[in-house]
Amino acid sequence: MATQSSFLLFENLARSVTAKFQPPPWAVAEAQHRIVLLLNHVLMQEKEATDRLARQKGRVVLARWRMFSIRLLITPAGLLDLANPAATPDLSLSVTDESPFELARSLLQGEKPAVRIDGDVQLAAEVNWLVDHVRWDLEEDLSRIVGDAPAHAAGQVAQRMVAGLRQFTGARTPAPGTDDKVA
Repeated sequence: MATQSSFLLFENLARSVTAKFQPPPWAVAEAQHRIVLLLNHVLMQEKEATDRLARQKGRVVLARWRMFSIRLLITPAGLLDLANPAATPDLSLSVTDESPFELARSLLQGEKPAVRIDGDVQLAAEVNWLVDHVRWDLEEDLSRIVGDAPAHAAGQVAQRMVAGLRQFTGARTPAPGTDDKVA
């Protein structure tokens, strides 16, 4: 007897919850500000990234996934700010995978999610370079708070956890063309 995958069950539950739940505007605005702060923190650690973005100053990038979207304005300093909601985007990036679990699986396996790109090709190339080359050194940031040794130990644990999750999601991913049901 075939049963429904537990991941599919959770995915259906997540869809029904997100379809009914709309976060209040103040929560969306606060989350977007926090995202901008995190992105700028990561960008400031890589001079080449800010130099590349500075050449694109004044441009607006719209990033979307499902019901979530954020408009980012590139500043003259090569950093990001929230753009006016009415601003016409120069580049629109839409993650096409609707499933949060498939998206998480692909990210854990080190893959880029499928994205529909509309707009300026040069700006898209710069954003792609950022995605390929800029990484958040979480261990370095953590070491400023707790010291080098504990941060290194936490980093090692996190790396082992990610490796285990990658192995788990890789082992659980059905082969292309096979049924997604467990016997």
